[in-house]
Amino acid sequence: MSDAPVEFFFDFNSPYGYIAAHKIDDIAARHGRTVDWKPFLLGAVFKVTGAVPLPQVPMKGEYARHDFARSARFHDVTYNPPKDFPFSPTAASRAVYWAKAQDPAKAREMGLALYTAALGEGKDISSPDAVAEAAGRAGFDSAAVAAGIQDPAIKEQLKIVTDDAIAREVFGSPFFIVDGEAFWGADRLDMVDRWLETGGW
Repeated sequence: MSDAPVEFFFDFNSPYGYIAAHKIDDIAARHGRTVDWKPFLLGAVFKVTGAVPLPQVPMKGEYARHDFARSARFHDVTYNPPKDFPFSPTAASRAVYWAKAQDPAKAREMGLALYTAALGEGKDISSPDAVAEAAGRAGFDSAAVAAGIQDPAIKEQLKIVTDDAIAREVFGSPFFIVDGEAFWGADRLDMVDRWLETGGW
């Protein structure tokens, strides 16, 4: 059986990605797998697909806002989005890649800390300064995070992953790839679990 990491693509504006961020590592660990956290820019994907953020879709918007909160309650995850939502996820995404460059295991810690700050505590993570502050509250060196966000190599890494996501037809958040099999949405976590258990069906 494969021991390859589960690829977890997400955008910090995604409430369903936020829910998945609390679940996917435990699911993978039950099957002896790790998770490769891969923030990407869903806005760049929307330019290709012609999609728009779900809350902005006529008729679906109110349902989506209701379901975000309901789904979070169902999964016992605190949900309190910021006033300015959606927001730019660029700085937060870069911070995850900065953390990953220090230690791959730190990518999850950074990603979950920033997701929780934004969608759990309603805090701003749209700017480099706000991200550095949130990371500092989570125990990271805020000055190092601020510098890392501006590192050309880190900026390029986010671009590379976003371009790769588009090339691999990753069109939403959360999006999981397990041994080449794609799953879209937090409501597919049970399928991811079963796929890891059985190797497919």
